[in-house]
This record gives sequence, structure tokens and C-alpha cells, in this order.
Amino acid sequence: MSASSSSEKMSPVERRATIGLAGVYGLRMFGLFIILPVFAFYAEKLPGGDNYTLIGIALGAYGLTQALLQIPFGWLSDRIGRKPVIYLGLILFAAGSLIAATATDIYWVIAGRIIQGAGAISGAIMALAADLTREEHRTKAMATIGMTIGTVFALSLITAPILDQWIGVPGIFAMTGILALLAMLIIRKIIPDPQISRFHSDTETSVDSFGSVLSNPQLLRLDYGIFALHAALMALWLVVPSTLRQAGMATSDHWQIYFPVLVLSVVLIIPAIIYGEKKAKLKTVFIAAIAILLLGQILLAMTANSIWGTAIALLVFFAAFNLLEASLPSLISKIAPVGAKGTAIGIYSSTQFLGAFSGAAAGGYLLETYGTTALYAFCSVLLAIWLVLAGTMQAPAAVRSKMYSVQKLDSDKSKQLSQQLAAIPGVHEALVLMDEQVAYLKVDMKGFDEDKVIKLLAEEA
Repeated sequence: MSASSSSEKMSPVERRATIGLAGVYGLRMFGLFIILPVFAFYAEKLPGGDNYTLIGIALGAYGLTQALLQIPFGWLSDRIGRKPVIYLGLILFAAGSLIAATATDIYWVIAGRIIQGAGAISGAIMALAADLTREEHRTKAMATIGMTIGTVFALSLITAPILDQWIGVPGIFAMTGILALLAMLIIRKIIPDPQISRFHSDTETSVDSFGSVLSNPQLLRLDYGIFALHAALMALWLVVPSTLRQAGMATSDHWQIYFPVLVLSVVLIIPAIIYGEKKAKLKTVFIAAIAILLLGQILLAMTANSIWGTAIALLVFFAAFNLLEASLPSLISKIAPVGAKGTAIGIYSSTQFLGAFSGAAAGGYLLETYGTTALYAFCSVLLAIWLVLAGTMQAPAAVRSKMYSVQKLDSDKSKQLSQQLAAIPGVHEALVLMDEQVAYLKVDMKGFDEDKVIKLLAEEA
């Protein structure tokens, strides 16, 4: 039995796998995000693009297929291998991009976006990352991939207006298709093949864990939260670009708003994140962020005729958005049952994509039928409900997740070791899974004596 120190550095293979997979994930998400600030302008010129309901569906269509197929693709990767599933997903994404690039009307764009989303490889990428990293570095690898998503989102909003002037939206679609094909080369040439590929409870979804996750009211609150957060975000892109244009700002200059807003929003949230984690005030920070998000939504509705007013409202909105986007996965990890973290994250991610589709589609319908006031009211109601739900949630324990590799044990030995680990001071939950040869622990942020865990595991070897 082994229990490597968490201070040990990643191996060259682990670093290469982590950086490469983060790059592949980022390239794909870049292709999904980059049209958000410019698509509504392009769609207006397409046959059928005079209908905001159709524009909203086209904008968010990828989210529907992503939500439906993400978990099944992860399961498929357990059966036929990680890389074949990732190749399939990237081919689907490239095909959808090509269809959208050559679309002659809004309906073909919708078809392309649906196929883009069908390349739902998030789960397979996370599983491959788990195959290629040791337990003590798994959290670090997942955090790297997660940070890539935030970086790519910011980069896409900044570069989209500029690329739109150079190559147009069809060119952007074509470019994202090419990037997907390049991502296949990264998988082939840079990402190692795993020596052992098996199920990982911390990153993959298990049917056996669905009941415990879906019956947990604390997790359901967080699932609703990510749904509302991304619904509001997607609805935003139906109105904010046109608001800036109507206020007198050229489309090609919109990056001059998005760039400082996104940079400042990240700077502003750092003290809040540190305060929430260090002082165990996550619930306080979390509720405050939702309230600020709601305020930003209201300010956007009130400042529609002003470039400066819209910029300030966007800063308020994105400061809260980025804080919540960073906090929600941490809360999932703290609240989810120790052996069902992967299932909780899988359901959470699927709900996020469903929110993206629902927000864009419902926002488009409301904008088309009742105008911008109805769209902003819809988003505000979603966020107000979330604020109420968050106010009734239990404060999460100040814990973090730890993993240790173990040798294959029989059922009785696994249960006995789980009980011994759980009895160590500072350990909230412990579960040894004999099939995965892993011990999963939830431990105190402070006061946890890791040496005692390592000593116990060494004695059991």
C-alpha cells in the first residue's frame, strides 16, 4: 500500500497530460463561447434571423445536446476507451462547426450548434486526466482544467468582436472547426496512453450514486444555482451587444468594454475568495455574490441607454458571476458524499449546460414576444429564487478532499480501513474503494494530521 506525500511534485508525464488536456478542453470551449458577443448581429442578416426566438435557440442549442450526452459519453469512455470517445467528440464538434460556417439560414446554424454540443467530451477528458495522474495530484490537475475554462471564456469575449471584423462569424465557425481538428493532434501526439484505465469516483458519474446525489437538498440548491447562473448569462448576450450598439459603440469596439470589465472583475473577487476559504465564511460570501449578481442584472436593465452605465453594470454582474463560478464547484466538493463526488459534479455540469440552452431559448422567446423588459425580468426572477434557496442552505463544513492510493483489498478489509481512517482526528468522512484502490477522505481545512493517515496506510501495507 502506498501513501505518497502530497508535497511531491507532478511527474513530467502528469504535467504533460494535465497541460495537454487543459488545452484540448480550452480549445473546444473557446469554440462554443466565442460567438456569444457577435452572433445576434450576424443572425439578423440570415433568412429566419429576424426572429429572436430562433436566434436564442441557435445561441444555446449546443447546451441541450451537451447536457443530454455528457454523462453517456463518460460511460462510453469506460467501455471503449477515453481517446476514441474524445476523437469522436472532436469530429462531431468540427462537423457542427463546418455546418454552421456554411449555413444559408438560421435553421442550419441551429443544426450546426446542436452537432457541436453533441461532441460532449468533458467527462471523457476528466476521466483521462484521472487515469494519467496520481491521486495526490488529481485535484491539482482538475483545477488546472477548470481555470482554463475561465481563461478561455474571457479570451473569447475579448477576441470575438475583433475576429468578427476580420473573418466574420462564418470564419469564426470555420476556425473553431480547425481548432477541433488540431486538438485531435494534441490527443494523438502529446497526451500519453494510460497504462491502466478504470472508473474514478471523484471524476466520473456512477448510476449507483444517483439516488444519494439527487435526494440531497443541499446539492439540488447548487444545481439550481448553476442552472440559473448560466441561463442569465446566455440571455445576456441577446441584449447587451445590441444595447452597446444602440448607445453608439461600434461592434468592433465592444472588446474595449469586455476586456477591462473581465480583468477588473477577476481582481475584485480574489479578496472575497480568500476571506471565504480562510475564515470559513463561504455561505456568507456565496449569498452576497448572488445578491450582487441580481443587482447587476437590475442595473443592466436600468442603464440600457448608456455605454458607461452598461459597463459598470457588466462589472458588477461579472464580478459576482466569476466569484460564483469559482465557488460552486468547491461547494459541490464539500457537500457531496465522499464516494459520490464525480456523480455530483456530472449532474451539476449537465444542469449547467441545460441552463445555457434554457436561458438562451427562453430569453429569445421573451425578447421576441414581449421585449427586453420581459427578458431582464425573467433573469431577475431566476436569480431571486436562487437567493432565497441559498439563504436556506446549510453552511458547508470547512473541509477539503484528499485521496490516497491503496493496494487491492477485500471488502472486509476496505470497510475496516475506512472506519480506522474516519476515526483519525480531523477526518470528517473516509471511504476506501477496493475496486479503485483509493481511499477518499474529507478532512478539516486546519488541524488535519496527514502524517497519521500516511502512517496508518503504511502499517496496513
